[in-house]
Amino acid sequence: MTESQRPSGEYPMYPSYGNGEAAYPPPPSYQPAQPVFPDPVGPASEPPAARRRVRRPVALLAAVAIAAAIVGGGTATVIGRLTDDPATTAAGSGVVPGTTVSQSDKGTVAGVAKALSPTIVEIGATSTAGQSTGSGVVITSDGEIVTNNHVIADASQIKVTLSTGKTYTADVVGTDPDKDLALIKLQGASGLKTATLGDSSQVAVGDEVVAIGSPEGLTGTVTSGIVSALDRDVTVAKEGDNGRSQEQQGGGRQWPFEFGGQQFNGDTGESTTTYKAIQTDASLNPGNSGGALINMNGEIIGINSAMYSASSASGQGSSAAGSVGLGFAIPVNTLKADLDTLRAGNGS
Repeated sequence: MTESQRPSGEYPMYPSYGNGEAAYPPPPSYQPAQPVFPDPVGPASEPPAARRRVRRPVALLAAVAIAAAIVGGGTATVIGRLTDDPATTAAGSGVVPGTTVSQSDKGTVAGVAKALSPTIVEIGATSTAGQSTGSGVVITSDGEIVTNNHVIADASQIKVTLSTGKTYTADVVGTDPDKDLALIKLQGASGLKTATLGDSSQVAVGDEVVAIGSPEGLTGTVTSGIVSALDRDVTVAKEGDNGRSQEQQGGGRQWPFEFGGQQFNGDTGESTTTYKAIQTDASLNPGNSGGALINMNGEIIGINSAMYSASSASGQGSSAAGSVGLGFAIPVNTLKADLDTLRAGNGS
C-alpha cells in the first residue's frame, strides 16, 4: 500500500478553476463548535438539517395517513350510500323503502296514520255497470299505484284523488285477476310520497295493524286492530262487473268472497280465484278494497281485499251493512313477487 507523506500541518491543494489558484480555502485545523438548537421533539444538539432529514419521513407518513383517512372516509360514504339504496336495502331485508314513521311516533296508530295517509288514495272507476269506489297505495313518486283488480276491472275511466284533494286521471298498467291485484299509473304525477312495502313473512298473529282507505268515499279513513289469523284460503270473483255491482258507491254491499265452503256478501260467480290472506279485525267497509294494511312501523304488510258483512249475508238490506271484524288482505310479499308482471302489462 502506498501512503502519501506530508509534514504536519500541511494541507493538500484544492483544484483550481481557470486562474490556477485553489477555488476554496483550506479547512481550519479544528472542528468548529456546533450551535445548539432547542427542540421539544428531537435531541437538543440536532442541527436544522438533521432535524429536517428526520422530520421529512414523519411528515410524509402523516400526509399518507391523512390521505388514507380521506380515502377511507370516502369509501365509508360510498358504502353508506349503497346501504341506503332502495334496491340494496330491499335485497337485504325484504323491505322496499318509502315513507317512514318518525321515531317519536313509531308504534302509535296516530303516528302510522300521519305518516302513511298521504300514500293512500281514493280510486273512482267508471264502467257500463256504474261507478265503483276503492282505494290504492302509491308505490312510486311518479304515480304507480297498487289496488285490487276488482276495483278497476273493465273500467272505461279511472279517477284518483290524493289525500290533499288533488285529482288525477289514471291508466291501467297491468292486472292479475288470479291474485286480485292491479297496477295503475297517474298521468303527469311527480314528487308523490310513497309507501314502504314491508315483509309479510314476518307478520305474526296478534300483531297490531292499521287499515287506511276510503270506505263509502270517506277518503283517508283510519281504523286499527290486530292480525287475527294467517294463510286463510279466501276465494273471490275474477269478473269485474260482478264485483263492481257489489261495491258501487253508496250501494253499501262489499265484494263477495268464499271461505270454508261458504259464500259471503253475495254470489262470487263461476270465475273465481283463491289466495292465502291475512285475516284482521281492523274495521273494513265498502271502499277499503285496494287500501293498505299497515304494521306499527309504518310498513305495508297487505292490500285489503275482502270483508265479511253479516247484514248483507243475512239479507237485511244494504243500509245496515258494515264490518264485523272479519277482514282479509293480500300479503304484501304476494304483491312484491307480482310487480314485474304487473309492470310488464301482463297477468296470469
